[in-house]
Amino acid sequence: MSGAPQLVVHHDKELMAQAAAARLITKIVDAQAARGSASVVLTGGRNGNGLLAALASSPARDAIDWRRLDLWWGDERFLPDGDPERNVTQAREALLDSVPLDPARVHAMPASDGPYADDADAAAVAYAAELAAAAGPEDHGPVPSFDVLILGVGPDTHVASLFPELPAVRETERTVVGVHGAPKPPPTRISLTLPAIRAAREVWLLAAGEDKAKAAAIALSGAGEIQAPAAGAYGRSRTLWLLDDAAASQLPRSLYPPATS
Repeated sequence: MSGAPQLVVHHDKELMAQAAAARLITKIVDAQAARGSASVVLTGGRNGNGLLAALASSPARDAIDWRRLDLWWGDERFLPDGDPERNVTQAREALLDSVPLDPARVHAMPASDGPYADDADAAAVAYAAELAAAAGPEDHGPVPSFDVLILGVGPDTHVASLFPELPAVRETERTVVGVHGAPKPPPTRISLTLPAIRAAREVWLLAAGEDKAKAAAIALSGAGEIQAPAAGAYGRSRTLWLLDDAAASQLPRSLYPPATS
């Protein structure tokens, strides 16, 4: 683990999204300069999509060589291709359709009307194989060393589709699992596991709004990852929590960073 998480608190969710987008552009450009390409794991939800929309409207987005960027997803709703509730559908609308990505490097999770039909577990195995194929000898196991892996934090402390106490958050071997009986719709999903998440160089957790305040406080106050999955999400070199004032409102003062924007 990369030591204690770093916290950055912004005044509101719009500023948080804009700052996170600027930070992500810099990280991608630096990775491309250092290694020729970059890899990022995207998340859905209002904060993940807010970041992508802010990136789409940023003049600095043209600094990225979009054709040398690999995009992956931390989780996906197991619904038909093109369904408006799928994370990839929302990401395409917010950003992806407006930038010149290499389609072969956009690694969407399988849909429920794809080659695995309605078998989420088989779809998870296939996505794990795709990740393993992209991992190189320099990587730390059967997934690439993602430059940045972005996660939203749910009001119940869930990240990706790893919900408190459910089997997926207990997984220690597989990198991708099918999730059944999720407590929020749709019940069937595909998710990276904590071991896959922890392969990332940097993990960024996004939380904005009053409804995220308790979850942030629990996850950052030493809770166990089975009860609070967000507590188990950390990067190999850095773990960054990006919050707005409302989401940070219940944090102990000892955690609250002294100088934030």
